[in-house]
Amino acid sequence: MTSSCADAQFTPVEFPGRAKFIAAVDKSLAAGDKHAVTASLRTALCQLIRDADVQLPACVHEPIVDHYARRELYRSAEHGYSVVAMTWGPGQGTPLHDHSGLWCVEGVWHGDLEITQYELLEQAGERARFRAAGGMHAGPGSAGSLIPPHEYHTIRNASADRIAVSLHIYQAEMACCTKFQPLLPDQTGEWFVREAATLVTDKAA
Repeated sequence: MTSSCADAQFTPVEFPGRAKFIAAVDKSLAAGDKHAVTASLRTALCQLIRDADVQLPACVHEPIVDHYARRELYRSAEHGYSVVAMTWGPGQGTPLHDHSGLWCVEGVWHGDLEITQYELLEQAGERARFRAAGGMHAGPGSAGSLIPPHEYHTIRNASADRIAVSLHIYQAEMACCTKFQPLLPDQTGEWFVREAATLVTDKAA
């Protein structure tokens, strides 16, 4: 599967342990269906985060003031998956969003993140009704997965003074998604308006 707004221009980024990282991910891709693959990737990612041989490039520890940073590190020509490092400055986060129908495995490399999943209750045109289905505090070395249709969530770095770094393995390049903005006024807090979004990829060097 590929994203309908995929960008063919990409230069892979070198980093210590890159070959070891790619080999582990490639091995997980052979695990079977999407549930088996994402389960295997969660285990592999937890191990890779703790592996001293694998060091992400220095740029991923550099936050960007006005938005969380998305830096694509690798895209598999054979399997199609994409590896994106995200850098979260203090207080930075995402709105409620989907993953364009792609599965994803996310691991925290540094710092702490708050992740809240949402259940889609109903849709009416450009409006959608959601309810928070559970939240979690994710620390270094932890990993989780999102498999459509259970892909709606938010991510936030709640720290006031520390950055967080997470690594995301997407089924394919995700260059666009749907964001859901709160519908105001709405006393229930459950109604949102969908908004198509093109995702910005920041320079990785």
